[in-house]
Amino acid sequence: MKDELHQYLRIARQNMLWKLDGLTEYQKRRPMTPTGTNLLGLVKHLAIVEYGYFGLTFGREFPSPFAELEAEGMARLNSDMWATAEESSESIVALYREAWTYADKTIDSLDLDAAGRVLHWPADKQEVTLHRVLVHLCIETNRHAGHADILRELIDNFVGLRLGNENMADGDAAWWDQYRSELETVALEADQARPAD
Repeated sequence: MKDELHQYLRIARQNMLWKLDGLTEYQKRRPMTPTGTNLLGLVKHLAIVEYGYFGLTFGREFPSPFAELEAEGMARLNSDMWATAEESSESIVALYREAWTYADKTIDSLDLDAAGRVLHWPADKQEVTLHRVLVHLCIETNRHAGHADILRELIDNFVGLRLGNENMADGDAAWWDQYRSELETVALEADQARPAD
């Protein structure tokens, strides 16, 4: 079971980075929602999350890149969700890859029932196992991969589940335009057919 969960996490990690391929610095950092969600920020956030959940939770010391980032970031709210102009996208991707290596050492060295503690969770839920943390990180990483899917489509219409398995209908641009137009028509018809609440 541990190997299966770990493999799902590895796939989700790669999917996140795939969404950055071929984009400019601006496109990677561009805030695409009213709350500022952006692709590179999602990657930075997940790097920090992996260091935290697979480090502090199980009593491991943080490597210096994370410790420095954490110390600097504590001064600014939401600093884990965006990259500064001084932080290159290459450095954020490298940080994420370093977090994988760090997390993988925890995953490989512990049994699924190994005990840990998540200090920022409610007191009655802080006691966890590696199994619980692995499931949590699989879910969190895939949730953010879904965010990245939508952001990337909004940026340049690039879509797909992962490299080599896009999991999309085989329509061309004209087909997708027609499909979207049909959905818009259906949405308007449904709205007009029902009285307002």
